[in-house]
Amino acid sequence: MKKDLTKMRDLTKAEIRDILYLADEMKAELKSGKEHHVLKGKTLAMIFQKASTRTRVSFEVGMYQLGGHALYLSANDLQMGRGEPIEDTARTLSRYVDGIMIRTFAQEEVENLALYSSVPVINGLTDYAHPCQVLADLMTIRERKGKLDGVNLSYIGDGNNMCNSLIVGCLTCGMNVSVAVPEGYDPHPAVLDFAKDYPQAFKLLRKPPEAVKDADVVVTDVWASMGQEAEAQARKEAFAGYQINKELMSAAKNDAIVLHCLPAKRGQEITADIFEAHAETIFTEAENRLHAQKAVLTLLMK
Repeated sequence: MKKDLTKMRDLTKAEIRDILYLADEMKAELKSGKEHHVLKGKTLAMIFQKASTRTRVSFEVGMYQLGGHALYLSANDLQMGRGEPIEDTARTLSRYVDGIMIRTFAQEEVENLALYSSVPVINGLTDYAHPCQVLADLMTIRERKGKLDGVNLSYIGDGNNMCNSLIVGCLTCGMNVSVAVPEGYDPHPAVLDFAKDYPQAFKLLRKPPEAVKDADVVVTDVWASMGQEAEAQARKEAFAGYQINKELMSAAKNDAIVLHCLPAKRGQEITADIFEAHAETIFTEAENRLHAQKAVLTLLMK
């Protein structure tokens, strides 16, 4: 692997495979009670400029299970919150810790942090990318479907960070991806440019039933992400018809699974009955954040 994980495009198919195999191994070891303190004495700085449940807990618990220590740093805890350049934060933290995870808004902040840091930097989420979540998604899909190559994934909703990272990650792994988003909410242009290399495997559509046809996996996300609260009503209107419900799922394969990165707004992007019918898979997906991230931490920091 490269020194950092800033976005899914940092990873090759072989590197994703290595992460998933190690994640599977660590998950099995954890279930059997076997310890794997491969990062004993190591410290991870965790910078949070966005609120979090799964990212904070999974990284903090993951570092503990690996024998290391995680240090939680909110924007108010750092001089970044008072205008210190991120390159200075990177060079300072690099003298104290063995790795940095950041959850923030701008992708540029993660890229600059990685550029100036001498220790590995991991993107815990930006408005552009969510690589750690997609690694957990790929792990879950492989657990449920037994493979990634040739699996049909459909994403319905906003062309946001999840959509961007799913497109890149799934196409890299040999999957077929169909995305249905309203006009004006397309995935990032750089991601669509990447997808041009996979003309037979990628489709950008406007009608959810077309995207879901013959899907093995159906994925959605909230219509208004953090920082978009002022757009919530406009987005609710724009995404009418882009809900994962019983009628839409009838177009997918009978054994299709549903994934959601959480938190979910039942009654908006997904109905309560569909969510609950697939809750075991969705919360396994959430659990797999822990295992996938432990694999990333190990490969970058060991």
